[in-house]
Amino acid sequence: MDFSFTEEQEELRETARAFLAEHASSEAVRAAMEAEHGHDPATWKRIGAELGWTAITIPEAHGGLGLTEVELVALLEVMGEVLLPSPYFATVALGANALLVAGSDAQKDAWLPGIAEGQTRATLAVPGAGGRWNVAGVEATCRADGDGHVLSGVARHVVDGACADLVIVAARAEGSSGDVGVSLFAVPGDAPGLERRALPTMDRTRRLAELRMDGLRVPASARLGDEGAAAPALREILDRAFVALAAEQVGGAQRCLDMSVAYAKERVQFGRPIGSFQAIKHKCADMMVAVESARSVAYYAGCVAAEGSAELPAVASMAKAWCSEAYFRCAAESIQIHGGVGITWEYDCHLHFKRARAGEAFLGTPAEHRERVAVAMGLDA
Repeated sequence: MDFSFTEEQEELRETARAFLAEHASSEAVRAAMEAEHGHDPATWKRIGAELGWTAITIPEAHGGLGLTEVELVALLEVMGEVLLPSPYFATVALGANALLVAGSDAQKDAWLPGIAEGQTRATLAVPGAGGRWNVAGVEATCRADGDGHVLSGVARHVVDGACADLVIVAARAEGSSGDVGVSLFAVPGDAPGLERRALPTMDRTRRLAELRMDGLRVPASARLGDEGAAAPALREILDRAFVALAAEQVGGAQRCLDMSVAYAKERVQFGRPIGSFQAIKHKCADMMVAVESARSVAYYAGCVAAEGSAELPAVASMAKAWCSEAYFRCAAESIQIHGGVGITWEYDCHLHFKRARAGEAFLGTPAEHRERVAVAMGLDA
């Protein structure tokens, strides 16, 4: 399998790097972190309306570019390098993916064009109080009521849930458990009965929210797919999100390595650049091995997702587990190489460290994903 990007894909990445160098600089990221919803609305508008990044995986029939997860991986890696604060991951990797996997033609027609144009911010609400990003973690409930459904309960850790215009809510029939009774619903962000509260987060470049549904009534047309049969679709949606997050983490790990090497060349101790000391050389070499191995598994996962292969569940979890740990190792080593200044506000090391630590738990811990891989390989017996 050829892992090299095409000329068009490389052009996409270079365009992204040029744009983000101006609009997601270290200063711009810090300013966005202080904004109400954690991103700059003007930058978000340009990402959708001018650059068309929100349309990347949406079919042309619904106003998109009709590209694949390979292009999405290529783009998210660049976004991860700069810690872009935006609802892009939530909208494209979660919300749009949910519609693409589980939505009807009518639902796709209703929501995807707005997402493709960058006018609609979307997200996915799965975990309850337990915080588990899987089918078993769905705790919100739904019950039939006339020609619609009533949703109740709490969804936590909803990415950009406080500002999303569309929330795909996972809920289960009262008294059900496991795969049984799980349904997905497309809920407008301003729907009566939906209460949204921003949560305090360690990583302020990615905002999370708690959604409370108290007698939230939705029409039958809001349900994605058959009632109580959404478990397989939800798994595929999450598998594709794992791949997207892995790509983002590769970009972050690469930036940690780049910052460390640059600092090691300019910081002088005992009359020599610290990069000349063997201990620092070994740290940088280990970081490079972590980055390149993570990049390989993320690219492979992107290819598998684009092909719709049956390998996706195992490969997606493999990518999430490996890239999460590689990013955190690189972020931690970057702080060690920088020394005391690595945790000061002026340097970006601490921002990557916080994103890496939060990303380990986001969408499931590495241990949970290794267990999924073991099950897929038949090693759980």
